[in-house]
Amino acid sequence: MSYLFLGMAVVLEVIGTLLLPITQNFTRLWPTAGLVVAYSLAFYCLTFALKDIPIAIVYASWAGLGVFLVATFSYFVFKQALPWQAILGLVLIVVGVVLVNTFSKA
Repeated sequence: MSYLFLGMAVVLEVIGTLLLPITQNFTRLWPTAGLVVAYSLAFYCLTFALKDIPIAIVYASWAGLGVFLVATFSYFVFKQALPWQAILGLVLIVVGVVLVNTFSKA
């Protein structure tokens, strides 16, 4: 169940981050409100993930998957180019998250 909460936290954090450019420096009310709600719920979900998973594993997974998903969605949603070096780095992040979770005692 903790990994479900971790997954929800990652998704909510990605949603919040993708709303950042849409807020236009926090001048648009609804995207800003959505961002605040998404980040708040992400941190709330993280508290449940921490019940059974060590904080180092939670944070590594949350940050790593968040970076990967934001970069991927930015490519498709905002048409931001990713050079091959960035793609390689993103793949290495995912490999690192998988290794951390596979060999942790959580």
